[in-house]
Amino acid sequence: MPKIKKIIIVGGGTAGFMTASSLINSYGNSGINITLIESSKIKTIGVGEATIPTIRSFYHQLGISDQEVIAKTGATAKLGIQFNGWKNKDSSFVHPFGGFGHDFNNIGFWHYLNAYEPEILDGGLDNLALGSALAKAGKFALPDPIKDTTPIYARFDWALHIDAMLFANFLKDYSLAKGLNYIDAKIEKVEINENNGFIKSLLLDDGKVVEADLFIDCSGFEAILIGKTLGNKFESYEKHLLTNAAWAMPSKRIENPIALTKVTAHSAGWQWQIPLNHRTGNGHVFARDFMNDELALQILETNLPSEKREDARLIKFTPGRRNPWDKNCIAIGLSSGFLEPLESTAIALIQNGIERIKMFFPFDGIDEKVIKEHNRIAQKEFERVRDFIILHYKLNQRGDSEFWRYVAQMDIPDTLSEKIELYKRRGHFVRYSWEMFHHISWLAMYSGFGVLPQNHELMVENMGQSNFRNALNQINLDIERIVARAPLHSQFINHCNKVAS
Repeated sequence: MPKIKKIIIVGGGTAGFMTASSLINSYGNSGINITLIESSKIKTIGVGEATIPTIRSFYHQLGISDQEVIAKTGATAKLGIQFNGWKNKDSSFVHPFGGFGHDFNNIGFWHYLNAYEPEILDGGLDNLALGSALAKAGKFALPDPIKDTTPIYARFDWALHIDAMLFANFLKDYSLAKGLNYIDAKIEKVEINENNGFIKSLLLDDGKVVEADLFIDCSGFEAILIGKTLGNKFESYEKHLLTNAAWAMPSKRIENPIALTKVTAHSAGWQWQIPLNHRTGNGHVFARDFMNDELALQILETNLPSEKREDARLIKFTPGRRNPWDKNCIAIGLSSGFLEPLESTAIALIQNGIERIKMFFPFDGIDEKVIKEHNRIAQKEFERVRDFIILHYKLNQRGDSEFWRYVAQMDIPDTLSEKIELYKRRGHFVRYSWEMFHHISWLAMYSGFGVLPQNHELMVENMGQSNFRNALNQINLDIERIVARAPLHSQFINHCNKVAS
């Protein structure tokens, strides 16, 4: 195969312009021609507005500051996700971007809680993580630089709630300034090379024909290149992930929003609430086999936190994935697969897909062994995010509707069963490479759903109950002191907007 000289990105939106900005930043001076084609007549989905901390490393690599992104995208800070009504109707817990308590003698903190304070491990971890304590108090402060002496409970990271459309437009301007070739047109036909089955060229609605060596499919659910043209098989996850539709509706801005994404369970799914500086993002994700569209919309409208700004729109989807690299086409974003936005993974999966392109960039031509390894890593990452999301449903104890009873009893992948059982038996976390959610995230879920190890680690007894309780009291005092002196979240956002202007 010839060396890659021309790249065409099909589709704009978050996936398209994240890809364009990253590739042109990395390869803009290497003689590679990069073109993005999108049609202004086609609207993008633009629902995913909550992120995880990796988004900040993405735009930092582009030379863009936190303050600039906050000002340009109406963003607010995010310290985690608050799950309301998931264990049972009255429960609430936070999955924060940071650790809980502090390990002692190289033994995990959760082992000490299981031995001496099991009622805290059973859903009471929130205030033992500085990030979640700050958020629940309506506060926000940038984390101090982490040192070896920094206690685990004070180690936290942060992400953003962003307006996805504004973020895409911001990256579009960045990419154009860096030299991106941009074409506003609709693709009428895709021509295939008869000799090898590769994509050869695209016929546009203005009659132009454009060619490339590598095509990147960011065309969303349509999957114009990877799916419709190359026939890349889609693997459905609907056996384990039953939600398959969402009503999305923006409402007016909430005064003094907390730095948390809120996800509230309903009878056949859940509702998101994402605070932005200029509006609030809302949506109801639900299973159409258990609830009709009209009732799902009614539930969303009844539970809006503020007056609606626009009418709701219905988005239908099938959870699942496909191999993202096929011949000379790589899929990024929804064209490669979709998982419900319960843990704000959509933009992170886009980012990781872009990093894999750069990891395996075909400078010397396309290699089948490289494609195989790229797809293997993508599959493992996607499956491990899938398992983490299934966990949220499997552990519920609601029992108040057919949907929640079904997901509590359903069969789950062996990979997830193994993780749950090893934690129940020994407090052990199974850890893999290419895994987005690490053991602290799993601990937040186990605690929030009241899953405790059956036995505690014997070595915790070397510390003793009295010493541990003294240490626990000190942790609580430290967190309370830091939270008390921290500024309000709204003050931080206002400061960022002033700095950027």
